[in-house]
Amino acid sequence: MSVQSLPQLLYSNGKSTNPTSVLASKQGVLFGDFVGLCCKSKWTRRRIGASSCRRIGSYSSRNWSSVRSILDLKRVGNASVQKADSVRKVAHIDDILAERGACGVGFIAHLENKPSHEIVKDALTALGCMEHRGGCGADNDSGDGSGVMTSIPWDLFNNWADKQGLASFDKVHTGVGMVFLPNDENLLKEAKSVIINIFSQEGLEVLGWRPVPVDASIVGYYARETMPNIQQVFVKVVKEESVDDIERELYICRKLIERAATSEAWGNEVYFCSLSNQTIVYKGMLRSEVLGKFYTDLQSNLYTSPFAIYHRRYSTNTSPRWPLAQPMRFLGHNGEINTIQGNLNWMQSREASLESPVWHGRESEIRPFGNSKASDSANLDSAAELLIRSGRNPEEALMILVPEGYKNHPTLAIKYPEVVDFYDYYKGQMEAWDGPALLLFSDGKTVGACLDRNGLRPARYWRTSDNIVYVASEVGVLPMDESKVIMKGRLGPGMMIAVDLLSGQVYENTDVKKKVALSNPYGKWLEENMRSLKPGKFLSATVLDNEAILRRQQAYGYSSEDVQMVIESMASQGKEPTFCMGDDIPLAVLSQRPHMLYDYFKQRFAQVTNPAIDPLREGLVMSLEVNIGKRRNILEVGPENASQVTLSSPVLNESELDLLLKDPILKPQVLKTFFSIRNGVEGSLEKALNKLCDAADDAVRNGSQLLVISDRSDDLEATRPAIPILLAVGAVHQHLIQNGLRMSASIVADTAQCFSTHQFACLIGYGASAVCPYLALETSRQWRLSTKTVNLMRNGKMPTVTIEQAQKNYCKAVKSGLMKILSKMGISLLSSYCGAQIFEIYGLGQDVVDVAFCGSRSSIGGLTLDELARETLSFWVKAFSEDTAKRLENFGFIQFRPGGEYHGNNPEMSKLLHKAVRQKSESAYSVYQQHLANRPVNVIRDLLEFKSERAPIPVGKVEPASSIVQRFCTGGMSLGAISRETHEAIAIAMNRLGGKSNSGEGGEDPIRWKPLTDVEDGYSPTLPHLKGLQNGDTATSAIKQVASGRFGVTPTFLVNADQLEIKVAQGAKPGEGGQLPGKKVSAYIARLRNSKPGVPLISPPPHHDIYSIEDLAQLIYDLHQVNPKAKVSVKLVAEAGIGTVASGVAKGNADIIQISGHDGGTGASPISSIKHAGGPWELGLTETHQTLIENGLRERVLLRVDGGFKSGFDVLMAAAMGADEYGFGSVAMIATGCVMARICHTNNCPVGVASQREELRARFPGVPGDLVNYFLYVAEEVRGILAQLGYEKLDDVIGRTNLLKPRDISLVKTQHLDLNYILSNVGFPKWSSTEIRKQEVHSNGPVLDDVILADPEILEAIANEKVVNKSARIYNVDRAVCGRIAGVIAKKYGDTGFAGQLNITFTGSAGQSFACFLTPGMNIRLIGESNDYVGKGMAGGELVVVPPENPGFLPEDATIVGNTCLYGATGGQVFVRGKAGERFAVRNSLAEAVVEGTGDHCCEYMTGGCVVVLGKVGRNVAAGMTGGLAYILDEDDTFVPKVNGEIVKIQRVVAPAGQGQLKSLIEAHVEKTGSTKGSAILKEWDRYLPLFWQLVPPSEEDTPEASAEFDKTVSGKVTFQSA
Repeated sequence: MSVQSLPQLLYSNGKSTNPTSVLASKQGVLFGDFVGLCCKSKWTRRRIGASSCRRIGSYSSRNWSSVRSILDLKRVGNASVQKADSVRKVAHIDDILAERGACGVGFIAHLENKPSHEIVKDALTALGCMEHRGGCGADNDSGDGSGVMTSIPWDLFNNWADKQGLASFDKVHTGVGMVFLPNDENLLKEAKSVIINIFSQEGLEVLGWRPVPVDASIVGYYARETMPNIQQVFVKVVKEESVDDIERELYICRKLIERAATSEAWGNEVYFCSLSNQTIVYKGMLRSEVLGKFYTDLQSNLYTSPFAIYHRRYSTNTSPRWPLAQPMRFLGHNGEINTIQGNLNWMQSREASLESPVWHGRESEIRPFGNSKASDSANLDSAAELLIRSGRNPEEALMILVPEGYKNHPTLAIKYPEVVDFYDYYKGQMEAWDGPALLLFSDGKTVGACLDRNGLRPARYWRTSDNIVYVASEVGVLPMDESKVIMKGRLGPGMMIAVDLLSGQVYENTDVKKKVALSNPYGKWLEENMRSLKPGKFLSATVLDNEAILRRQQAYGYSSEDVQMVIESMASQGKEPTFCMGDDIPLAVLSQRPHMLYDYFKQRFAQVTNPAIDPLREGLVMSLEVNIGKRRNILEVGPENASQVTLSSPVLNESELDLLLKDPILKPQVLKTFFSIRNGVEGSLEKALNKLCDAADDAVRNGSQLLVISDRSDDLEATRPAIPILLAVGAVHQHLIQNGLRMSASIVADTAQCFSTHQFACLIGYGASAVCPYLALETSRQWRLSTKTVNLMRNGKMPTVTIEQAQKNYCKAVKSGLMKILSKMGISLLSSYCGAQIFEIYGLGQDVVDVAFCGSRSSIGGLTLDELARETLSFWVKAFSEDTAKRLENFGFIQFRPGGEYHGNNPEMSKLLHKAVRQKSESAYSVYQQHLANRPVNVIRDLLEFKSERAPIPVGKVEPASSIVQRFCTGGMSLGAISRETHEAIAIAMNRLGGKSNSGEGGEDPIRWKPLTDVEDGYSPTLPHLKGLQNGDTATSAIKQVASGRFGVTPTFLVNADQLEIKVAQGAKPGEGGQLPGKKVSAYIARLRNSKPGVPLISPPPHHDIYSIEDLAQLIYDLHQVNPKAKVSVKLVAEAGIGTVASGVAKGNADIIQISGHDGGTGASPISSIKHAGGPWELGLTETHQTLIENGLRERVLLRVDGGFKSGFDVLMAAAMGADEYGFGSVAMIATGCVMARICHTNNCPVGVASQREELRARFPGVPGDLVNYFLYVAEEVRGILAQLGYEKLDDVIGRTNLLKPRDISLVKTQHLDLNYILSNVGFPKWSSTEIRKQEVHSNGPVLDDVILADPEILEAIANEKVVNKSARIYNVDRAVCGRIAGVIAKKYGDTGFAGQLNITFTGSAGQSFACFLTPGMNIRLIGESNDYVGKGMAGGELVVVPPENPGFLPEDATIVGNTCLYGATGGQVFVRGKAGERFAVRNSLAEAVVEGTGDHCCEYMTGGCVVVLGKVGRNVAAGMTGGLAYILDEDDTFVPKVNGEIVKIQRVVAPAGQGQLKSLIEAHVEKTGSTKGSAILKEWDRYLPLFWQLVPPSEEDTPEASAEFDKTVSGKVTFQSA
């Protein structure tokens, strides 16, 4: 390769790149690779003794054509911000989605408050070692942002003043502003004069402007385009004396300047990084390692500070902007605020009520407090700043904004009740800013860090003997003399650490909180003012007769499916009903049938930038509590603020609602929601809404603190239908926000029109605090009292429940469903979800959105208010017509039924398809095509058709079908959800065609990886259950899936893949884990998944190693490491903001991005998830394709799309919208024989497609040839359309939206749909689709493993199974070390075949994913410490982690490995001398481990293996643990309350085999690590043994290790094998 070829191939536009810089590095190492995250400078190996991180050369910036000014993007519409205080604009989701980020952070502080330049230098070094935690733009050179915050370097500034002939600054009275200004000379003058005027009006004297010296030559191309003019302004504050007053004065000035700027042309170009008397922020759109070179101040020895906070940003969004780099003015934030839209709306509602004497009546001048155009971090920063400037200290401000999960906390409640009181007091005042977050903060006097309630970001800290404290996202970011370290730890969930610079104290978690909580008598105030709503009794009989109930059900839009499949099944079982397949009915707006308003809303969900929470296993951090009543001024603390009513959940029964209505302090007001249509429908709904809002307004102004919006009426009138309750609640909520009254009252909905979890979620998300579903409760009572139910219970066909129990069950099901919906978005508290509008809208017009759902995205427009009124009416009239049916109608929304709603996958369609593929008949396929062409409008693409300027060409000229089918893939269906027969037939068919099948998340049988050579008459002894085989067939899946459960993911599985797919979300249930019912887990399935037969398998909702975009980048890195030949794809589900996420994924070095539509299939999922989450792929694909092009990232990734594909027409539609490859899921199953019985989740599939039962599998009708025929027909159809359009190959139409036009078609509901979003075009990639598909696999660049593998002795040992000993230095930038070596061994020997030994010792701080995917024969020792994900996916071998010799701290008290170790391990042994972080051994299948302490959630989801903990553990131990054993030492009797007792039982170690297992593991631990704790235990074995607890899941109860009775019962009968 010539030196310049690579960069040039990548992105040159004809101009040659200058090659010399590639070789400019001194070592002469050539690096010509382009790696997403790993920006142009790469780490070389640092030899022992080299002190700092050396870099190797970089290639020059390339010329880019698609560049546009980044600040301009946001200028539109900014002029209108906050003209008048009276009208408040609601936060808009589009602004919020455009800005998302994640990052690496840390701080360094000197406890004696000694300023030094060393601290600044160390911060810059640490920042450089965080480079991989950040992102780079398409020029691989513009970082997403980095910065440092320090105290003000007065010596440096005085030196400058001296040279300028100015007097030196008075430290006490001078403020320093770091300002980004416009570059244009005239604008600069204007901006400066406005700034100077405002300062002088405030009585401050501007002492001087200092242009900040910078070296612009090292800035990336994109960043240079938008680089501001950077200056410092010095102002003298004369009239104030105390630091707080000076800071407040500067804060007011900054707010006034920001406000003045909004009306100016240069408004967007002025930004204060900081304006303070204490701290200063240097930041920019820079890669972390060049920050110190760019700002030459940072290199000066005069720049000294006693502390520094540093931050590296990874922004997923399109155009990182200079002001959004961090740290902000107070905070450095690594994470994502999921509730940001709600938080902004509530902050805005507060503006009217916030006042504090410290502002002397100037509160109106410091508004607004939030800005939806800024990032979530910037808004959290401004909320914290407001609290701190109003007199709170930083620790208290963060405890209010980001409270810990204090509810189910054994230690807090017992030892620190005052802290619980503090949180309880504030939970009704301030909704939590919820989401994963590591926050570093400083006001110049205190420096600290705190972690979110879930502990979803890594945070490690250490302290040295020279009195310096360090906190960082990773260990090893600084070269450290280990003997000086006297303390090592990590922040756990919700913890805080604070350093008081003035007193030199370090306060650890509980000290900080206790100090804050004791400042006021919160407990007393709560006791005197807070009222709890007592649980009310359920009614014991129906209120209405059956006919009246039926009429109400009809009027409010119930169908018989809603009653039978949803309400009744919730009342009988207490959980949400499970269903299967996907959502194949039309979107509500396209449907010809009336839908309830809720059906136009889809829930949003967490994807990559933040994790979903696991409501099943980690529900302890979640809470559905909600407070009702007035929220008073949060800036003032006092007893009256606590005067509210607490509800334990938002689901009220009738008697609880009555109790609320009788509360004298709340002064409740009931508002009825009926509208009159006597004078026609036009305008009637709008009029009624205005009246309702005015009534709400009056009620609140007259002192009501509770508005009950009700559609209850004793007798319904035909001409007075009810306003849809969601519309009513939303309208009142928005109206009160705009009038500044929203804080004064809560809204409760009393409604008939709410029965499913999704409907509750919508009402709460748009502002209701609680809901009383009176008709759903009445329906539950009616069901329980019906003769049918009574008989079923009497005959034992149904478990008996009382009428109270039925209603309780229903409410319980709603609550757990709500938890699940919150958790999908990563939100833990209902109080933060309330009003957060976590939905997107499909099919409502702007006027409806503006009235009630302001700020939500509705990208295709839709119904007007009048059209909505008509739809409401069409339900209402059913209750009044003469021939009213005597029973509820079945609309067929869930199950297909003749005459019901149209389903895409219907019996007729599957019959036609079976006929075509089995008879191989073209005419039959054209009948199938005709059927699809004549169907009612079903999906968005049905509204479009093709047009072309070209003349048609003969089909013979079009590219052959054999090349088109290579772009086809099948969906990720796991072996387990479907049968072996189906899984293998699909794989064989795709391999014959050269397409790709997908393994799904259940692993794969190695027998399938070799081509068949023993086929006779279509049968093969290797795969005896299949027919229609040929010699040369392979049953391997080209795409192997890595999902959150990691089932079947072993090193051998990974190295035998052509592509590896990371399944982040699934179309049918985004934000949730997969589930495999226990009866489908046969012995064969259990063997592949390393679990126990008959035990249900649930994969966790989040990948426990993807809590952020940089974590995803790390997993992509791990997979590239273990199999450098496989492309890595990331599967996302369409939703608003997916373009932003996809940009982040492309920067994360993925090769392929797959976009799934909401209509994908599934083997088992709750009904509400199938129906109400995810968006259409047409919108997701369009957004992704266009965002990637705008960012210059489209060439990096191949786009694949799937969801409801059925024909060549679908393929071409997707191509025109930008997709390179096309996925077929359900239809591939239909082609192999599926008859759409929709009972996959029951294991009873009549044709053996989705069942594990032998007798049903024998009925499987399919042969691989059927599927081959189908795909060839689809490819021929594609060729036919291409020929008609006049194009020769798919490459020529991909991304050409100009080939699409709206079809002339009239929809029943509305003519107001707007498809411009899909038809717009932002340009084309520089490469053709084929070039993008054929590019090499993205590389990780030079890695330590390659250096080790280049060693001849290692090669010799692997080739000939010999023993070899090696050692090496390791740094935190060496990530996924050993992964590639393991891959080489697994490829050659499989998971167990290697008989040699590689003994490798590493010294230093290992980067993330150390020792991932180890195979037997690899014995790895690490002397030092490690970061997260140690031993991920290991299948064998041995891993030992020990601290260096003679450390200055006690090893058993120090955290030495990070979070989520042993994730998905399937074998091997691990010995750690020291403590581990959160989620140790999560989803461990067979590994054995000994560790000396762990964080929360230890042994979560374990299915096998053994874990020994010789020390303290956190809470929620063994949640979801269905296999394996754990032994935990409990010296102070605090262990039992920490166990999640849902599955496991706790016992002492009584079985002799168990005692033997425990002792031998501790002996091995002592021998390998020299553990003092371990040897103390062995010395006094008899004293310690009774202190151990053994955790035993049901599947292990009869094993010899767990059962003392075992030997007696079995002796002589059975010989057993130990696990």
